[in-house]
Amino acid sequence: MMKKRGENLIFKPHRSGGAGHTFISGLLTAALVSALVFIPQGEVFATTQQQIDQAQAEKDLLEAQRLANEQALNELRTQHGELMTRVGELSGELENISDNLTALEAAMVQKQAEIEETSAALDEAVATEEWQYECMVIRVRDMYERGDQDFISALLSAKSISEMLTAAEFFEKIEEYDQRKFQEFKDNRAFIEDQKARLEMERAELESLIAEAEAEQDKVNGIIASTRDTINVYSGQIEDGEAAALAYEAAIKAKEQDLAYLKAKLAEEMAMSRAAANGVWRDISQVTFDENDRYLLANLIYCEAGGEPYEGQVAVGAVVINRLLSAKYPDTITGVIYQRSQFSPAGSGRLAIALAQNKATSSCYQAADEAMRGVTNVGTCVYFRTPIEGLTGIQIGGHIFY
Repeated sequence: MMKKRGENLIFKPHRSGGAGHTFISGLLTAALVSALVFIPQGEVFATTQQQIDQAQAEKDLLEAQRLANEQALNELRTQHGELMTRVGELSGELENISDNLTALEAAMVQKQAEIEETSAALDEAVATEEWQYECMVIRVRDMYERGDQDFISALLSAKSISEMLTAAEFFEKIEEYDQRKFQEFKDNRAFIEDQKARLEMERAELESLIAEAEAEQDKVNGIIASTRDTINVYSGQIEDGEAAALAYEAAIKAKEQDLAYLKAKLAEEMAMSRAAANGVWRDISQVTFDENDRYLLANLIYCEAGGEPYEGQVAVGAVVINRLLSAKYPDTITGVIYQRSQFSPAGSGRLAIALAQNKATSSCYQAADEAMRGVTNVGTCVYFRTPIEGLTGIQIGGHIFY
């Protein structure tokens, strides 16, 4: 049964962890896990303190190597993100180039149609000019063959000077007409030839622009392909890093479960839990949360209790809020979750992966909302662990809260 803070509730526990991300190559992962999980123990230590010191040293080595590789994984994620952004920019450039190329190709089609139309007009003008020329040749030849008889007959048959002048003017106008029309056809053909030459030049310019656009398109496509290849490489390395993060987390947890270390750790946690319960607490009404707090808490719940029943998810959220309200712990959700060596997903890098992909489920978000409203089903518990011999507290699902 879940209750608001302030009501009487029993105690429950919490699990430990750390802060950061991790990257490591396949060989380094194998070597690291082998070295850390199977570090030779030598002879049995004479004292429990020596065993604790040995376990602590091995755990410190894990933490140091995890932190060293955390930066590499973060850098990979940053580079991966930058490359994804670059691909988006290149895709935008490619879209502009494609639009420009489409416009140029449409202009080329239009220009070709104009050239064909002008060529047809030029053919017609040439034919008309040739026809007019042939007509003139026929008339001139006819006049010479007849020895200007028509002209002379017209003059002799005139009944007055006025008629003679009219006949002379008539023949003169025919000649002027032939000359004028012939020149008009020549001028028209020259105009059309100039127009065709201009259109051919414009077509050549369009062809050059299209060639440049196609070359740019090929170039951008090549850059995108190369960038995507690099992204795939980074993605593979990030996957290796994520696998290494899980390996680190498993190795750290295995080392924490060393009995000698665990006894000392449990004694420390139980003392801290009692001190928190008896110390100063803020009221939930005094705390202001933002959407980032909700996002972070929901994803931590996913990492710690994603496979647990809903009550177990609320309990994990309640442990974080209990720490937030206690004067013994940081006073922000971020500070609580990333406090050194407290929540293992934060230390191993698994929380960072969940945050990057928003792995939290709807039930994780619901559990986070309840916890942030002050609901707790684990009283003032500030720790939780998987069940181990000798540990008592409130058991919910696969965790004991204390």
